[in-house]
Amino acid sequence: MSIDQNLFSLLVIVAIAAAVPVILGFMRIRIAEVVLLLAGGVIFGPELLGWIQVDDSIDLLAEIGLGMLFFLAGMELERHAVQGRSGKLAAIGWLVSLSLALIVSLTLDAMGLFDDGLAVAIALVSTALGTLLPIMRDSGLLSTKFGTYFMGAGAWGELGPIIAISVLLGSQSSFLALITLGVFGVIAVALAILPARMKSDRLARIIERGHTSSSQTAVRLTVLLMIALLALADVLGFDVVLGAFIAGIIVRRYLSPKSEHLVQSKVETIAFGLMVPLFFVVSGARLDIIAIIENPLMMLGFFILIFAVRGVPQFFVYRHALPDVRERARLSLYIATALPIIVAVTSLQVEAGLMDSQEAAALVGAGALTVLVFPLLAQRLGRRSGTGSESGLQDNRSGD
Repeated sequence: MSIDQNLFSLLVIVAIAAAVPVILGFMRIRIAEVVLLLAGGVIFGPELLGWIQVDDSIDLLAEIGLGMLFFLAGMELERHAVQGRSGKLAAIGWLVSLSLALIVSLTLDAMGLFDDGLAVAIALVSTALGTLLPIMRDSGLLSTKFGTYFMGAGAWGELGPIIAISVLLGSQSSFLALITLGVFGVIAVALAILPARMKSDRLARIIERGHTSSSQTAVRLTVLLMIALLALADVLGFDVVLGAFIAGIIVRRYLSPKSEHLVQSKVETIAFGLMVPLFFVVSGARLDIIAIIENPLMMLGFFILIFAVRGVPQFFVYRHALPDVRERARLSLYIATALPIIVAVTSLQVEAGLMDSQEAAALVGAGALTVLVFPLLAQRLGRRSGTGSESGLQDNRSGD
């Protein structure tokens, strides 16, 4: 008797996803699940044991998992986090990081140290908002001033690189990409406005009944919107993460306060129960671990660059907003944590033949290292300074 290779690969991926939280439960050191998921993909992927083979069907599931990660990040985004003082500081911080990244990356590219300076610069200035949200939520930080500043910076650290990928790294010219992006924006705005205009009491009752029945109407409509915007982004030549992030923002807009938590919790169950872990395991399986082992200095170099251009500037940008040095250092570490955008950028460029697999592996490895190291250091700083969910930091909605 034999088992289909696709089904066997999926079985191994799901087994890794199920085992990771159990393993972490027995470990004394708290690390992000994504690190072990990536490690599982590496170990059981084609580079080592070869139990996971990534074909078109597995690849599509991983793409949906990536989309769901950014979709949930869009749903979590609070409007006040990207407005007022929080939004202003986030914009300044990201633009400073981008300027530094472009100077460093293009200089090193001109020196012949790597191939694709523009793509590297975009990867260096991302923030793993979706990856960090569970950590921030579990620690009770999202409702604090610290959490608001992080959400603003994280939104810029995800949406900024997404737009940069769409405009600068696609197959279209930058001018045509901007026009196409405008078309995408118009359609997205229409999708955000139309549901409210078409709303009726009867439709509301149908959706309400679906919450407690097998219909799950609200969840199905939510997934429909996400997949539709993923497809639209793909048709227009953009990376799918743009569609997913915008879809999350739109869903948050038209869900009633009563339905919001219910729908979000159900979508999170689908996302974090299967699709998001699958994306990270597959990312690990795609990782060229041999290239990293042969040249670990490149990975360490990218790791240092990420902290230098994304983390360090935030320490100075937020000096008045967060006078406490430890709090500012924590924020800088969280903002410098990156991975999903790096995976998206490197996958796009390797497929286009503009970045070699060794450089891509080093970048993804550096991103994985930030997820392992930076949140751990940030949590330790929080314990030492006595801050966290019990710190009593006030939300800055009124002050912004």
